[in-house]
Amino acid sequence: MITRLAIAGYRSLRDVRLTLESLNVVTGANGSGKSSLYRALRLLADVAQGRVVQSLAAEGGLESTLWAGPESFSRAMKRGEQPVQGTLRRNVVSLKLGFSGDDYGYAIDLGLPRPSGSAFSKDPEIKTESLWTGEVLGRSNVFAARNGPSVRIRSSAGEWRQVLQNLASFDSMMTQCGDPRDALELLLLRERMRDWRFYDHLRTDRVAPARRPQVGTYTPVLASDGADLAAAIQTIREIGDADALEDTINDAFPGASVEITGAFELQMRQHGLLRPLGAAELSDGTLRYLLLSAALLSPRPPALMVLNEPETSLHPDLLPPLARLILQASTQTQIIVVTHAAMLVCELADKARARRIVLEKALGETVVEDDERPAWTWPVR
Repeated sequence: MITRLAIAGYRSLRDVRLTLESLNVVTGANGSGKSSLYRALRLLADVAQGRVVQSLAAEGGLESTLWAGPESFSRAMKRGEQPVQGTLRRNVVSLKLGFSGDDYGYAIDLGLPRPSGSAFSKDPEIKTESLWTGEVLGRSNVFAARNGPSVRIRSSAGEWRQVLQNLASFDSMMTQCGDPRDALELLLLRERMRDWRFYDHLRTDRVAPARRPQVGTYTPVLASDGADLAAAIQTIREIGDADALEDTINDAFPGASVEITGAFELQMRQHGLLRPLGAAELSDGTLRYLLLSAALLSPRPPALMVLNEPETSLHPDLLPPLARLILQASTQTQIIVVTHAAMLVCELADKARARRIVLEKALGETVVEDDERPAWTWPVR
């Protein structure tokens, strides 16, 4: 489980450090930085997939995603006695992402590229990476370190061995150096990160794939857009917790049940109706709730699941059942819910005692209300 998350230099997240628990609720006003926090988590996941540089390019490149304010705020700026203005830069330009848990920690530092005549001269470069044991990086607990193109791995005997000297600036040691013999920890952490799941584009529009019959195979993990909903629900019934699925549907829609036809088409029977409704007939909110149910009741729970604004299209009456479903899923996987729905926040944070993380803006910078700022150390270039 991730217990600490650190982000520096990304959009409005100039220097954010969070303590996380098994169930976390991130909330705040519009523009407070919730979406930036969600994107930063996705970037971390993209490191393990080997596409963090491509993902940054899709966001407009490093210069478009870097913190746009001054390197630091003086006391006079914070008091409003002096206008916010740039100061003499003391540190290198960088975007840093990191997390840690009781077992392992990881951090990456991306920076500006060296001048060249390449057509890819604007691509950000991976400057440093570190993997360590425990929650806080120190001198004695690092077992893999990358500085520029050089990667070193520490053996079980405590001796350092250089495994690469010319790692490309766009390649992560996470994807290039995992080895079951010499770097098992690196390999295990990479696979764990690759299993992280993000749900924010569950489609419920008129032509959404979930509304149409699909070719079905065993589907223990719902697709990010929900295209394989029918197969995912059938998989839960056959190799997952079928009783929990029925209870979840009945909790939200009393007297209702879901059927999957031989053509893998979803149908829903509702109390009082003489025939089942096909997926194409369901409301956006009903379909979205079924999608969230299939995601949260996965027979193959991930180490981390992040839900971005799951309340979209849902009637307020569905938020308490959704909160109960999220709470149940958090017993098997760590969950981060990013939301601005006050009722969902109340159900999760106040009643279920999830960790509440409230973001707010101060001088354009995202800060955490009642920020405790856990201890954290970044790798040095």
